[in-house]
Amino acid sequence: MSRLTPALAEDFARMALGHVTREYPNKLDQVLTGEADLAGPRALHPIFYGSFDWHSAVHSHWLLARLLRLQPQGAAAPAIRARLDEAFTLENVAGELNFLARPAARGFERPYGWAWLLALQAELERAGTNDGRRWAATLRPLAGAFVQRFQGWLPKASYPVRSGVHSSSAFAFILALDYAEAVRDGALLEALKTTAAGWFAGDADAQAWEPSGADFLSATLVEAECMRRVLPAARFAAWFARFLPRLAEGQPQSLFEPARVSDRSDGQIAHLDGLNLSRAWCWRALAPFAPEAAQDRVLQAAERHLEAGLPHLDADYMGEHWLATYALLALEGLGG
Repeated sequence: MSRLTPALAEDFARMALGHVTREYPNKLDQVLTGEADLAGPRALHPIFYGSFDWHSAVHSHWLLARLLRLQPQGAAAPAIRARLDEAFTLENVAGELNFLARPAARGFERPYGWAWLLALQAELERAGTNDGRRWAATLRPLAGAFVQRFQGWLPKASYPVRSGVHSSSAFAFILALDYAEAVRDGALLEALKTTAAGWFAGDADAQAWEPSGADFLSATLVEAECMRRVLPAARFAAWFARFLPRLAEGQPQSLFEPARVSDRSDGQIAHLDGLNLSRAWCWRALAPFAPEAAQDRVLQAAERHLEAGLPHLDADYMGEHWLATYALLALEGLGG
């Protein structure tokens, strides 16, 4: 099974360090209430102004923090520490909070950016170093703001969004659950588990009508991975058997075949490289719960998807600004 190597870690760090401070091109996400709201990315977001968009800047910092924890003596470690020192200051956090305080920013980056910010905080909380503890303490007020947003939104979230893009409820819950476990936030953990169970517990015989032309997540597999984190192991195994009952037959076939990417300079089509990487991540996590007759098939599918995505991380900036995050997820998963 493929794992993170020092060479790959250095490549991932090089890519992320090359774009987390690259302000343009940039796709802003904001509601304008007047001309006073107009400003450049760095003025609006003192930490997360690079990487083409806010959420990619957030998860690229997660990537850097995770690489540093996994390989603290790696070749890129000094540059990563310098970037995190530069980014995570009280002044910069105050600037990010000022943007969130705008009434028009109520739905900013919900739920994808919210969840990635919490995943970043979880990674810093797990660091176990003096630097990590300092960065975690500095960023904690920003994480707290997104916890409050989750707590305000969950009671009103009557239905999930079952998509393969940023709106995916299941994917956001996976990241938020990881945070709640890392910091032992029992209230958030219970709210997430209760909501997810209410949405997904009755699902069965998934047809996996995917991918769409812009998916970077498998709507089917991220739902299963979300439920793996919500249910006790025995209950999840029973749920998973109902949800994908024909895995031993290689069905649904669409889940086993990597997506074809026809144009990596097209930001939407380039999402499909991310789909291949995120499927590899999910398949690896779910393989132990597949029927014994299907486990080799599932693990082989994970490797095929990884091999389809890994060579193309920096083929074009439309992928380079985010794909290494999903490569690291595929190789090493979350937390741990």
